[in-house]
This record gives sequence, C-alpha cells and structure tokens, in this order.
Amino acid sequence: MASLHFDLETTAAGSKARAGVITTDHGKIHTPIFMPVGTVGSVKAVTQQQLKQDVNAQIILGNTYHLYLRPGTEVLEAAGGLHKFNRWDRPILTDSGGYQVFSLAANRKIKEEGVMFQSHIDGSRHLFSPESVMDIQRSIGADIIMAFDECPPYPSDYNYAKKSMELTHRWLDRCFDRLADTPDKYGYTQNLFPIVQGSTYKDLRTASCEYIASKNAAGNAIGGLSVGEPEEMMYDFTALCCDILPKEKPRYLMGVGTPWNILEGIDLGIDMFDCVMPTRNGRNGMLFTTQGVINIRNKKWASDFSPIDPGLPCEPSQYYSKAYLRHLFVADELLGLTLASIQNLSFYLWLVAEARQHIIAGDFKSWKAGFVEVVKQRL
Repeated sequence: MASLHFDLETTAAGSKARAGVITTDHGKIHTPIFMPVGTVGSVKAVTQQQLKQDVNAQIILGNTYHLYLRPGTEVLEAAGGLHKFNRWDRPILTDSGGYQVFSLAANRKIKEEGVMFQSHIDGSRHLFSPESVMDIQRSIGADIIMAFDECPPYPSDYNYAKKSMELTHRWLDRCFDRLADTPDKYGYTQNLFPIVQGSTYKDLRTASCEYIASKNAAGNAIGGLSVGEPEEMMYDFTALCCDILPKEKPRYLMGVGTPWNILEGIDLGIDMFDCVMPTRNGRNGMLFTTQGVINIRNKKWASDFSPIDPGLPCEPSQYYSKAYLRHLFVADELLGLTLASIQNLSFYLWLVAEARQHIIAGDFKSWKAGFVEVVKQRL
C-alpha cells in the first residue's frame, strides 16, 4: 500500500499557518488537525460512533506503553491490530511511550540499550528499546508511529540536554533500522515520525531539527515542549523548529494544548496537535465553548436553560442545556462526563476546522487575533 502523503494546499497571508491534506491508508486528514487522545484504545467517556458523528474526529491516538501493558500485543495481533480491536476505521497515531517513561522518573533507568522501567499497574519490570518499541507499534498497527525518544525535564542543564538529544538521535537510527527489517503486519503502511528534542537550548534544537530533517521521514514531530516551560518560550522554540523542518512534510507539536496554544501553533506553521486537556478538563467540569470557558459546576448555571454551546454545530451541545449538564455533574451522573467530553472535543475539532477555513479564505491572522481573546474569556 502507499505510504503517507501530504498535500500542502495553501499558506495564510501574513502568517506561516498552512492548510493541507494528509493521506493515509485509512483515510484523509485535513490539516490543521487536533487528534483526540485514546491512550488505551479508547477516548475516555466517548464512543467511536460519537467521535465520528458528534466530534468529527479524523484521527485518534493510542499509546504504546499503555497498550503494551493492557491488553498486550498478543491480544492486539489476534484481533488484527488496534483498528479492528476498537472498531475505529479512520487513521490512528501511536505515541512511542517515551513521555510515559519520562513521567516514571522515580522508577526508570536510562541506558544506551533502552529504558528499564516498572509498570504502574503491578510494579513488574520491563525494558523498552528502540527495537522493542517498533515491534510493539507493528503489533498495534497504527498508521503513524512515533520514534522512541528521551524527553528531558524542564529545566535541564545543557550537558544533560545535549546527551539526551544525542541518545534520541541514536535511538532514531535504530528505529529506522528495525522498521526496515520488519514488514507491516496488516497489509497497510505504517509511517515513522522522528521527534525533535534539545530542551530549551537554541543550538541543540537547531541541531536536532537538522538531524531529523535529514532523515526525510513522512512527517516530523516536535517533542519536549509543554513540559513546564513558559508559554512564550514554547512558542519561540516552535517557531525555530518550523523554520528548519521541511515545509513539504506535516509538522506535529506533541502534547499541546489550550485552544489559544493551538491557534498560536497553527500561526507558527504546525499542522497536527494532541492533548488530554479537552477530555480531562471536561470530566472535571471545565468546558471550552465558542463564547469562552465555563465551569459548569458553578451555581450560576443552575437555571440556565440555554444550550450548552449555541455556537457549536454539535447536536449534544445544541440539544442539552447548561442547567441539565450542571445537574448531571452535581448528581455525579456519568452522562455528564460524556457530554462535557463531547463538548470539548467537538470544540477543538471545530476550532481547527475554522482555522483551516480562514487560512484558505486569506484572513486567518485577523480572525485569530480576535478569537484568541474570546476563547480565553471566563464566563
């Protein structure tokens, strides 16, 4: 089958924002795009049908670390891969587990071979290497798979960040070698995205971008940002990376972020985003809406019978009222978690679709300047 292809349609006037189309063997992805996070093969509280019909998700994420531990590669292979296991027939991207290993700092050991870590489930010990992570992602069968990297913490001293980046580059070479030696399992192409590292040092980020660009991969990811650094620093390093990474390949800013982070990232030339924020915040009662941010638990919504979000073309957001959704949260009803998650995911997908339309129309810059202030409002 054909490998991933990216058609760059247009770039916005006065901006580096782009509209394009990524074609995979499981369908097309119109960029810029937000990708809902389905860590263990499920976007929390939302069914696959709701992801399609209400959210309009074009691609979702899975995670190598979590799927390796549960349900395990034997089950995934017996099912025919994650697409058949979770009944999602559109594109899937899998994170390599590098960030999860990073988050297990107290229970991991990094060496040249790979990372020894303890399972958060039962404490059992496991080794992730570039080779084993590629093998696991072969078993999962995602359309886009990520290279195994080390994500240094913020802040990191220069020497550590440099050694970490160089290790990530050596691991990347091993990822490519492993993929070349192992065939696709399910009859369609898996596409490896390298990950830029280098912490918050301009020369390291530049060197990493140049190394990653030299690999001529199907797409490229920017990692190691949104890990605690100030927003402006994240934007500065995103801009640096976008100026170096090839324009003809999709660019993926990992783990970002708020609606205003996403709009700024689009402005800088990013095509792909993911973050747990819409579902995690939704389950805690924070709603992102076309009018601003709502804490649905607040008493002020108790008798507000207007739609959850009248400006969002999503049936549940138009059908149910703020008062009803608040009632569900106060009563600890599970439906509240589902409706809030659908609202936030639908908003994120609507936001990137609106950005795309304004890029094509030629007025993205002016639209963004006004709408950033809207989405930051606390209602």
